[in-house]
Amino acid sequence: MSEITIVLPVKNEAGNLPRCIAAVSGLGQVVVVDSGSSDETQAVAKAAGAEVLNFEWDGQFPKKRNWTLRNYNFKTEWVLFLDADEFVSSEFIQEVQAAIADTTHVGFWLDFSNHLMGQKLRGGDAFRKLALFRVGAGEYERIEEDNWSHLDMEVHEHPVLEGSIGEIYVRIEHNDFRGLKHYIAKHNEYSSWEAARYLRLAGCEGEKVGRFEGKEWENLTDRQKKKYRHIAKWWFAPAYFMVSYFLKKGFIDGAVGFHFSLLKAVYFYQIRLKIMEERPTEG
Repeated sequence: MSEITIVLPVKNEAGNLPRCIAAVSGLGQVVVVDSGSSDETQAVAKAAGAEVLNFEWDGQFPKKRNWTLRNYNFKTEWVLFLDADEFVSSEFIQEVQAAIADTTHVGFWLDFSNHLMGQKLRGGDAFRKLALFRVGAGEYERIEEDNWSHLDMEVHEHPVLEGSIGEIYVRIEHNDFRGLKHYIAKHNEYSSWEAARYLRLAGCEGEKVGRFEGKEWENLTDRQKKKYRHIAKWWFAPAYFMVSYFLKKGFIDGAVGFHFSLLKAVYFYQIRLKIMEERPTEG
């Protein structure tokens, strides 16, 4: 029996799923959690040998990943959450299998390689996620959204686990083939969510503007806390560009490296503007 269940939360991912499932199927059982796809996502998933679950979000907690953790009958010790546009290699599978064979860790950080405009990026601000962990060790942070969010899946939330965390060093390929139109539209949705969450974390409700505190704040990672403390400042977006393009060597990818760092900086600037629209005194 496999030690890992791979969970793919999806919506309208018929184009990405065949490659994603084919790449990861050697690691364990694949479960596709679909939230109302209008394309051939479910048929593609079943044809590839994956189990398919249907998810309908009611606008409140839990969203897709936590719903799966709470409702699916896992038969493995470990769960790996991947998006359909994330593709693993045989080297990744080997490292994961070796890592979980004898470890006291309850979870592992995963590193990703970005792609933009058909080019794999060697520099820039690569991202990482805590997406491989023991079943029962915890779940994604709970945010009482009460219908203020339209995102049915935990995108920026991270798992809150009890125990030590390791890292898998072989990178996962993050490559959505749907192009810039989808990339920009997705980040417009994400920036709205980030702005709304900032206002909640900062206590900007009604006439009250408080400080960053409380259980929801304490559950954030150090990187998340640093981001939310400064994301409304005028200098945050240009500083991000400088770090990504120069310090993290985005320039080695030529024009595409410049575009990648600039688009991410624009994303953070959009968050600031959306915060200012709600609270002109912020930032």
